[in-house]
Amino acid sequence: MTGKNQTPEASGAVADAVKGNWVDRLAPAWSRPYLRLARADRPIGTWLLLLPCWWGLLLAMLHDGRAYWHDLWIFAGCGIGAWLMRGAGCTWNDITDRHIDGSVARTASRPIPSGQVSVRQALAWLVAQALVAFCILLTFNAAAIALGVLALVPVAIYPFAKRFTWWPQVFLGLAFNWGALLAWTAHTGRLEWPAIVLYLSGIAWTLFYDTIYAHQDKEDDALIGVKSTARLFEDRTARWLSLFLVLSVALQTLAVILTGIGGSPFALLVALLGPWAMGWHMQWQLRRFDLDDSDVQLALFRSNRDAGLLPVPFFAVALLL
Repeated sequence: MTGKNQTPEASGAVADAVKGNWVDRLAPAWSRPYLRLARADRPIGTWLLLLPCWWGLLLAMLHDGRAYWHDLWIFAGCGIGAWLMRGAGCTWNDITDRHIDGSVARTASRPIPSGQVSVRQALAWLVAQALVAFCILLTFNAAAIALGVLALVPVAIYPFAKRFTWWPQVFLGLAFNWGALLAWTAHTGRLEWPAIVLYLSGIAWTLFYDTIYAHQDKEDDALIGVKSTARLFEDRTARWLSLFLVLSVALQTLAVILTGIGGSPFALLVALLGPWAMGWHMQWQLRRFDLDDSDVQLALFRSNRDAGLLPVPFFAVALLL
């Protein structure tokens, strides 16, 4: 049993995990390294992967003007799948970055560089998560299954992006917002322009929040030659964040309009309040952003769960009108 006064390094806890998280407190000791690989101790990534799925599903339902019982399963299946695929993606990221992570203060305590699991064990865990997620995917229609398989491409590329481009956050956005396409298609059976525009909105949102996140590592990244938008923008970051904010809100607004919401104009107005509310939260983050305070940067990054949740109730209420 871990002593109460042990340091995170001694207990195996990851340095940037949520303090007092359920993995460190309640999970069996043998399972903790694997749950940490899956970032179960840091749930924000699962939310950031899941929320575009819910946007896509709700806008698809608004587009069709109807909901089916199977949509309840799509809603829940996206949640389970987001947890599994985020875990698989993070495991893959930690395998490919194991030498880099050992050189960065924030990531040196991760399970592979700290010696809690071997690369072979991590690969087995990756395959297990991916297989369960694939079983969930098989419950969707054929077009959604094809999109789900295709999603593996940006997931596989992302860990290497910071080695060859200053814009690795774009590749993260391509991977993390794929659910907008998949969930729309799982409901409608076809991929359409509103879903694509919503996907682009999510990518702009990812550029916003992950640039904030990347500022935590900019000094270590510079020493080891890892690229990021945080290093690229430097003291111009706030201006770039403003651009990503405007792009994200404008594109999500366009996606709502392209959805062609029928019924009363009031339903369209309520749906349009979703991107407005999200934009308000992003503006709140921008006002509090501090270029040199890593604690503020981490807190703002985590607050994007709330930002991404804000459109959900507006889209859901619009569906009822």
